[in-house]
Parts: sequence; C-alpha cells; structure tokens
Amino acid sequence: MKQSNSTKKFLFEKRNYIFLFISIIIIATGFILMAGGGSDDPNYFNDSMYNFRRIRIAPSIVLVGFGIAIYSILTKEDSKK
Repeated sequence: MKQSNSTKKFLFEKRNYIFLFISIIIIATGFILMAGGGSDDPNYFNDSMYNFRRIRIAPSIVLVGFGIAIYSILTKEDSKK
C-alpha cells in the first residue's frame, strides 16, 4: 500500500475566490435592482415595472457579474513567487 505525503491543494487560488465572491455580490445586487414594480391589485397596471433601472441597468449589472465569475474561473495566478 502506498502512502502519499502530498498536501491537498485547493482548486483555485485566493485571488480567484476573491473575484468569485465579488461576482456573487454583483449578481445579487443586479437581481435586487430587478425586484419589485408589480401591483397587488390585479385591476391596476403599474408602469414602474418597465422603468430604465429594471430593463437596462439591472440586467447589465448581472451580466457584468457573470463576466467577472467567468474571469475568476478561467484565470490562473502567476507562480513566479
């Protein structure tokens, strides 16, 4: 039976986890900005559902967050230390 003295390494480096955490916060912020705008009364239509923040800004923020998440997964830290 072989015994291995190798230490376990994480899949990503610290830098990758920091970018991933930042991307999760940005994505959550985008979804929070998209929330709301509806009406509790079915006989009343609320136009604020289609305002600029919910249609343009919030989805753009979510896409930026996903871009940062992809960047954090695909980059590798330099081993020149």
